[in-house]
Amino acid sequence: MKPFRPERAHLMHEMRATVRLALPLICAQLAAIGSNVIDAVLAGHVSAHVLGAVAVGASIWSLAIVSGIGMMMAVPPSVAQLDGAGRRPEVGAVFRQALWLALGMGVVLWFGVRHAGPLIDLIGVTPSLRHDVQRFLLAISWGAPALTCYFALRGLSEGLSLTRPSMYFSLGGLALLVPLGYVLMFGKLGIPPQGAHGCGVATAIVLWIEMLAFGTYVVFRRNYRGLGLFDHFEWPDLRRIGQLVHIGLPMAVTLLAEAGLFVATALIIATLGEDVIASHQVAINIASLFFMIPLGLAMAITVRVGNAVGRGDERGVRYAGFCGIGLTLVTQVFSAGLMLSLPNVIAGLYTHDPKVIVLAAQLIMLAGLFQFSDGIQVAANGALRGLKDTRVPMAITLFAYWVIGMPVGWWLTFHHGMGARGMWIGLIAGLSVAAVMLFTRFWRSAWKQRWRRGAPMTAPA
Repeated sequence: MKPFRPERAHLMHEMRATVRLALPLICAQLAAIGSNVIDAVLAGHVSAHVLGAVAVGASIWSLAIVSGIGMMMAVPPSVAQLDGAGRRPEVGAVFRQALWLALGMGVVLWFGVRHAGPLIDLIGVTPSLRHDVQRFLLAISWGAPALTCYFALRGLSEGLSLTRPSMYFSLGGLALLVPLGYVLMFGKLGIPPQGAHGCGVATAIVLWIEMLAFGTYVVFRRNYRGLGLFDHFEWPDLRRIGQLVHIGLPMAVTLLAEAGLFVATALIIATLGEDVIASHQVAINIASLFFMIPLGLAMAITVRVGNAVGRGDERGVRYAGFCGIGLTLVTQVFSAGLMLSLPNVIAGLYTHDPKVIVLAAQLIMLAGLFQFSDGIQVAANGALRGLKDTRVPMAITLFAYWVIGMPVGWWLTFHHGMGARGMWIGLIAGLSVAAVMLFTRFWRSAWKQRWRRGAPMTAPA
């Protein structure tokens, strides 16, 4: 296997193109995290009871978000490959079927969130919170169809290498959520206080506004003309929808596997005491915030790789994938450096409790250690999505997170008495295995496959 030696000019071009695509996506992901922060801050100022109800309800809602996003991740590589192949007139047909898939997925999520009683029981929510958790979920469930259609629109735009609209509408939704949430939760302008239910209503309304605004933008903006997006009505085509599901379902399972690992870790740590729970919450909040950077880069890598596949450009696939992974490692050096050098300072921004600061600082340092493996695994997965290679990566992540990460964490936590640190070492083990296997998978794919212009690749066995 010959080494990959990029030419300097081509390398710089690819890096600039990836950064241009990634920066708006990073901002969009940070805005998504910001909406959770706003909900928590507003709820916390209403009462501890409302904060608890919103926190539990948001955890359940996050599973729906991950499922919807994962399924709609089939859209960017599908559009990018057609765009790269010069087959833009075919994008409209794919997008119309993606909208049908989004509507169907939205209805399924709406139903699932409204009937989450068994999951609430499994989590062990205290009886005093259960009613408000259920009211929050009933309200926010109405936003599920808007959420999935919004991500279909985002996937279309990002697949065409137009990533700024994702940033515009995510930041716009964030700005709208603050006053709307305040009015509904606290009861202003003649509206009675709604508490957790008001938080759910505000979020659902913002989701619908974001989706309708994005749809209007796509209809009237010249960048989308010539695609035939809404030229005519089209009934669901099971063959085309099946192709999208074939790509999107493994990605939804992959994201659920990762989200489930972190949720399960939080639930296990919740049995270790209030100080430990608080320290874990601080550390995981920091890790989630910094994770938005490689996640945004991974989305850009998907588009760049998919575009190169559509052009039949073998070298372009390698440049897009390896340059993107290299850029991700650069960002992770920065993240890891901050976490490893200033853990106590970072923890002190969240709390003044000395005991919590000490415990959180230990976990933040562990988070610093897994920045590199976390960056490689998400970037390599993004590159593989550009190849429409999703089924084997799904199996890899399931194995890494649940066969390696969770058992290692459990064993260190309860059999070696390491407490929360044991679970975090388990996270490091799972993410590291995923990073090695996913990077190896992309390396093999990039060197062993051959493409011709406009012909999607077949993933290696």
